[in-house]
Amino acid sequence: MSGLDRASVERFRDDFEAALGRHVAADDRLALAVSGGPDSMAMLALAAAAFPGQVAAATVDHRLRAESADEAQMVAAWCGAAGIEHATLLVEDEIGTVAVQARARERRYALLLRWAVGIDAHCLATAHHADDQAETFLMRAARGAGVAGLGGIRARQVREVSFPVGSSGAVFDVCDVVLLRPVLGWRVSELRALAVTAQLPFVDDPSNADPHYERTRFRAVLRSAPLLDPAQLARSAAHAAEADATLREIEAWLWQIRKVMPVGIDDPDYQSWLDIADLPRELKRRMCRSAIDSVRAVNGIVRPAFDDSTNIEPLLDVLEAGGSATQAGIMVSVKGGVWRFVQEPPRRSL
Repeated sequence: MSGLDRASVERFRDDFEAALGRHVAADDRLALAVSGGPDSMAMLALAAAAFPGQVAAATVDHRLRAESADEAQMVAAWCGAAGIEHATLLVEDEIGTVAVQARARERRYALLLRWAVGIDAHCLATAHHADDQAETFLMRAARGAGVAGLGGIRARQVREVSFPVGSSGAVFDVCDVVLLRPVLGWRVSELRALAVTAQLPFVDDPSNADPHYERTRFRAVLRSAPLLDPAQLARSAAHAAEADATLREIEAWLWQIRKVMPVGIDDPDYQSWLDIADLPRELKRRMCRSAIDSVRAVNGIVRPAFDDSTNIEPLLDVLEAGGSATQAGIMVSVKGGVWRFVQEPPRRSL
């Protein structure tokens, strides 16, 4: 690929395979999310050089700005000239004006993951870099996040993508897609310099400088505080992510040995019973989240929203005092040291 030095291409290949956890096979299809910014265009060019003939790219048009269609066309034109398959994915429903970035991200990933499955790619790469990681770390630290939150953007995650089968809406095919961040160890300045040197077309999204958004404000903090080194902050996030992965392994082991079924109890509605009263608070926190997720999934509960950022500290306080409470559609109670998680019963009408 013209304009790319061999060392950068080799570095990218190593980073991509490290995130993937194996060597890229000759028949692997590699899906890339490319917005048209300098970081994603640099990733696209590096991937095309490192894995020629194996890359496909997609650009999501959120239809939030008039220029977005032209930006997607810019990426498509470069891909066409380079012999790379490209798709423009349109967000059909309106994102609205509240929590714009979060809602846009939710729709973007849904489209990209389905597209990746559709082209028979088992991994999807995004161009999140070390500066993104540093911003995320600071944002979450400012909110008082724990180990999981401070782990920030993960280099590798497995996402489930479900497709309805038939017309009933009750049966789904589920496919796993590995979500990769192969340039998480690269600075944004490196990626921009590479894009300029290789004469890649790119655009700067004006929303990245809009102080209305929280991330933009933290980006400004980083730029104005030389003592806050983004590379070092990203390294701290990586340490937190490693600690979180270890705790998740412990949690999985505890799930096997601490999940109990009281004698003589029928369990038609899939209740989780966990003997966890004697565990440290962090492990209670994790087991509690897992149990809530599990019961919600089995009972098809999607509202209210519940994820790793949801505050469950008040719930833990009540349970540690031997009481009962509800969270995210799940009722949790304590009996004899065993925590019981069950779907919240419907409220009685007056």
